Amino acid sequence: MHVIQIAAELAPICKVGGLADVVQGLSRELVTRDHLVEIILPKYKHMRYDLITELRKSYENLIVNWNQRQISCIVYMGYVDELTCFFIEPQSEDNFFNRENCYGEPDDAERFAFFSKVSMEFLCKSNRHPEIIHCHDWHTGLIPVFKSEVYQHLGLRDSRTCYTIHNFKHQGICGQEILCATDLNRPEYFLSLDRLGDNRHKTALNLMKGGIVYSEFVTTVSPTHAIEARNQNLGFGLEKTLQTHQDKFKGVLNGIDCKVWNPREDSFIAKNYSVQTIERKSQNKRALRERLHLEDSKRPIIAYIGRLDTQKGLELVRHSIFYCINNKAQFVLLGTSPDPSINDDFDELKALVNEDLNCHLEIRFDEELAHQMFAGADMLLVPSRFEPCGLTQLIAMRYGTIPVVRSVGGLADTVFDKDNSEKDLDMRNGYVFKNDDVIAVERALDRAIACFDTAPKDFHSLIVTAMQADHSWSKSGQCYIDIYKHISSG
Repeated sequence: MHVIQIAAELAPICKVGGLADVVQGLSRELVTRDHLVEIILPKYKHMRYDLITELRKSYENLIVNWNQRQISCIVYMGYVDELTCFFIEPQSEDNFFNRENCYGEPDDAERFAFFSKVSMEFLCKSNRHPEIIHCHDWHTGLIPVFKSEVYQHLGLRDSRTCYTIHNFKHQGICGQEILCATDLNRPEYFLSLDRLGDNRHKTALNLMKGGIVYSEFVTTVSPTHAIEARNQNLGFGLEKTLQTHQDKFKGVLNGIDCKVWNPREDSFIAKNYSVQTIERKSQNKRALRERLHLEDSKRPIIAYIGRLDTQKGLELVRHSIFYCINNKAQFVLLGTSPDPSINDDFDELKALVNEDLNCHLEIRFDEELAHQMFAGADMLLVPSRFEPCGLTQLIAMRYGTIPVVRSVGGLADTVFDKDNSEKDLDMRNGYVFKNDDVIAVERALDRAIACFDTAPKDFHSLIVTAMQADHSWSKSGQCYIDIYKHISSG
């Protein structure tokens, strides 16, 4: 099967969040199953070009009608860890992708609407006829619209679109001027509530809604989050649209790249280990303490690793830092935020607590340190307000680091409470709390710390269970193949 992935991110060359990891991991899984996979991306200024091999021009002078003029584009081809990638570079004063960041620009809607159109032009002009066009998040929400309204009449009739939503909070809500710029025009047609008209703002377009309405199948990144988005106000205004299209909507749990996240072979960590040699994990704990200048003690290390975003329950993270260091635990944090004010807040917090030998915060991104923290910590805190899937808890379990999580989204699908779960004992792998408040997180941390301190055999059993679980892309990859086959045969 020929699958084209179209996305705004791809790990490790342009990564903001989990979207990049998913595109990489799913693509790799499909390739291992002998499917032809090609990925289309913007050619950003800030990409890790050192990780792209054989980069060369593939298609020159690709002309795209845009905003009542024509823009010429160059399409480059290269390989990212053996994945075939195409990179779109517009030759225009608009400077769409020659920026320092993937997102956060005032013209983001225009930038990614252009990316969507030129991607479809490239498929058409380069004579590519994939069975599946798999697009991701609001940035590519116009792809199914373009395919159905325009490009199925220009050679792509047999292609089917699968649309994956990684975060419902960001939907690409914009003005109808995008219709004119893209040559879709007909605002009275596309602003209809059964097409792209935003459910909350009568005169606005919703690009994510377009992806939902026009694609042959829609997924989000965990079964529980699919329910939350459709029925529990976590669709951020798209609940009615999801209910209307529920027959083609499904949650498919993300996997992790077990080649990248593998304590048996990880070159970043002090001592490699496996479920058969868990005792070696203690050497990574010692090395982490040395690197972060923590006191050598019998306390467990509790980590937070990830983006500093209000979605992640930052008030609970902040509370937990002080709670842990005052209750027989050490706390380490590695993360950064796209919001400068949040970074400033945590920088102030860092200055306050980093003198404590039981705490260390790093307000930045560091891939090597992330690996070392996953290997060296005893527990991982994930107190999210909402969490479509979450990858950090899956990575943590791979490293025998026990997750302490709030029961939302993919966290609820992957972490089962040691004391209170309905799952069999041999499936319980962490600590879970339900309410979004400090009392709930304290109680979960108390139970985890107490088990570590007073019941080491039980804690060891949790580690074994966590490490033995299969969180690879194998099962989820098969689920996507089944979806591809379903919509291709329809």
